[in-house]
Amino acid sequence: MEILGKSIVELKRLLEKKQLSSKELFSYFQKRIEKYNSKLNAFLTTVKEKNAKGIPIAVKDNFCTKGVRTTASSKVLDDFIPPYESTVTQRLKGAGFGLLGKTNMDAWAHGASTETSDFGPTKNPWDVTRVPGGSSGGSAASIAAYLSPAAIGSETAGSIRGPAAWCGIVGLKPTYGRVSRYGVIAMGSSLDCPGPLTLTVEDAALFLEILAGKDPFDATTADVAVGGYIQTLRKSKKFTIGIAEEYFDGVQDEVKEKVYQCINALVKMGHKTRQEKLMHPKYAISVYTIIQRSEVSSNLARYEGIRYGNNRDSFTAEAKKRIMLGTYTLSYGYYDAYYKKAQKVRTLLIDDFKRVFQDVDVIVGPTMPFTALKLGDSEKYPFFGEQMDILAEPAAIAGLPAISIPVGLDGDGLPIGMQIMGKWFAEESILNLAHQIEKETEFFGVIKKGVERYKD
Repeated sequence: MEILGKSIVELKRLLEKKQLSSKELFSYFQKRIEKYNSKLNAFLTTVKEKNAKGIPIAVKDNFCTKGVRTTASSKVLDDFIPPYESTVTQRLKGAGFGLLGKTNMDAWAHGASTETSDFGPTKNPWDVTRVPGGSSGGSAASIAAYLSPAAIGSETAGSIRGPAAWCGIVGLKPTYGRVSRYGVIAMGSSLDCPGPLTLTVEDAALFLEILAGKDPFDATTADVAVGGYIQTLRKSKKFTIGIAEEYFDGVQDEVKEKVYQCINALVKMGHKTRQEKLMHPKYAISVYTIIQRSEVSSNLARYEGIRYGNNRDSFTAEAKKRIMLGTYTLSYGYYDAYYKKAQKVRTLLIDDFKRVFQDVDVIVGPTMPFTALKLGDSEKYPFFGEQMDILAEPAAIAGLPAISIPVGLDGDGLPIGMQIMGKWFAEESILNLAHQIEKETEFFGVIKKGVERYKD
């Protein structure tokens, strides 16, 4: 039986009909990891389950997994074996999923390329001379090459959507507070959002149904009803779609072209578009840089040798840089000038989205300003992550849900992503629209082409 490229929903159906066993499924993906991981460096740790159950998936290495090494791609946690399970992985286990392995990431999630990993960079499956995006680059690469049928990532400001765009897959960032952060190694506590990376929108909806909801272990989770996300995909809705030129400013021409091609397809499908004016995403860079660094300096203070084995000398340059900048912005005499002002501008961004969402159901635009860059290109940018994530940062700062889907390839054959941003806790809308695009266009053949590059 041909397994290559099958979605989670399809694999689930085969297991239920007993046309495939969990043991066969785990064995299939383990063999693919053995064959391709040395080329891609997507997985840091693999799990050999003797009594494999359910469907195997990959998990980003900043989610605590009881008894399984969890490093956040930092040598500080090189030998850390968590004594407890994150809420996300616990809920996945309860839903019948098994852990295939832990995926590479930017160390502590500090980056947008997966090059800052202490265990070497992950390569983009479409072109191994290029980066997959970050910080969930290992998770995205593992799906694009079908080393796993789906994966869990986390996003602080583009770390799910960015890799999804550059690797040509689906990446969903839920509303902040929709999914528990308990057991996730924190980077920016007021920003971090766990979410799925998948081959289909239906798979993303399935994972959100499992993961969403109030968690007594995480006070920031919202006590808001969880929708029937899969059921809502079957409804044929017409949306008013907001388009803001500010989100196309400085964007690569081929990226603009493919995004507008998809927008034109939406108009033909009966959706309405409306030109809107939003605060320029460039303002989000300063806000994100200050708030994220401040929260990093606090979150990384807990890591010392007595608890975790390696002392702080193991922090690399990127982590030290962020700690120092965050400590500075929170220090006496600078708190009002930097951190407090950043929070005020954050409120302005939120209010701006509230204004626009009075007139539109969703906002669409490019996910990333460029297609995947070459390995090493990040060194040319003093704030590489912030500049690459510029279009993703506003939704992250405002806590909005957003999804990235593939809408074509550039002249070099590299994937292009389009993001759909929705109102707070309106994941149903962005999933429904993304699903309509998938049915109408099959994502312009991007996902199928990507998987077939790694056909045995």
